[in-house]
Amino acid sequence: MSKRILFTGGTGKAGRHVLPWLLGQGHQLLNFDLKPFDHPGIPDLVGDITDSGQLLNAMTSHFGRDGLSLGKAPGPVDAVVHFAAIPRILINSDDETFSVNVMGTYRVIETAMKLGIRKVIIASSETTYGVCFAEGDKDFKSFPLEEDYDVDPMDSYGLSKVCNEHTARAFAARFKADVYALRIGNVIEPDEYARFTDFVADPLSRKRNAWSYIDARDLGQIVHLCLQTDGLGYQVFNAVNDTITADQPTAEFLAKWCPNVPHTRPLQGSEAPLSNRKARELLGFREQHEWRSEMKRS
Repeated sequence: MSKRILFTGGTGKAGRHVLPWLLGQGHQLLNFDLKPFDHPGIPDLVGDITDSGQLLNAMTSHFGRDGLSLGKAPGPVDAVVHFAAIPRILINSDDETFSVNVMGTYRVIETAMKLGIRKVIIASSETTYGVCFAEGDKDFKSFPLEEDYDVDPMDSYGLSKVCNEHTARAFAARFKADVYALRIGNVIEPDEYARFTDFVADPLSRKRNAWSYIDARDLGQIVHLCLQTDGLGYQVFNAVNDTITADQPTAEFLAKWCPNVPHTRPLQGSEAPLSNRKARELLGFREQHEWRSEMKRS
């Protein structure tokens, strides 16, 4: 079913692929970002997620001049997809990263709920698992990484995402809404698959990403499935592709490179250590861009 969607942060690395994918599914989209995307068929509204007034206007805005022909003021959008954020550490100061990401997300969800919007999808992160931006070489506590893992980041970005998940849970409970948080893996764009040769040649270079990734277009599919799947309340989903970025079966590979990390269940074949099993089972996700096939095309 087509929806009117406010998408925050659509000009970023992930958003500029997810937005066209959603457009192809028939959704009407408005990109709310500090910088325009300038994509045909996707209007932009320049604004700041930390400003509640701007968010209120964005969620009740015409998507373009064509809306004026309706002869009435627009109502709230059907759903909000919230990707806008300071995207990692070491861009802004740590306190600014935490403040923008936490308060921006709070204000996005709060505004949506108070306008009666009952479907919000937010971008969480693989960094919540605590290794991506850790100081020094830190082991994961267990494999596979699934959504009930005791997340323990030590950095301002990962911590902001953990706080945002709790914010999402609180609003979903209070307003009886669907608020889904996507723990997005390392985003790979279509022109980046040549990098996988180096990934395989240097296994430890991928430890911080748990030897996992998400194709930017497959991320679009996951977002679309979240938009189409109602009634789950608050949920966290790992947003990653199916397979490990290595040339060995997963169990064998991890026995070599993480010998002291226990496994909570058997890892089958080339299953990614950062597991997307929940997204496959609850959302029906089926990857379309497996890295070996994409390398052959690139």
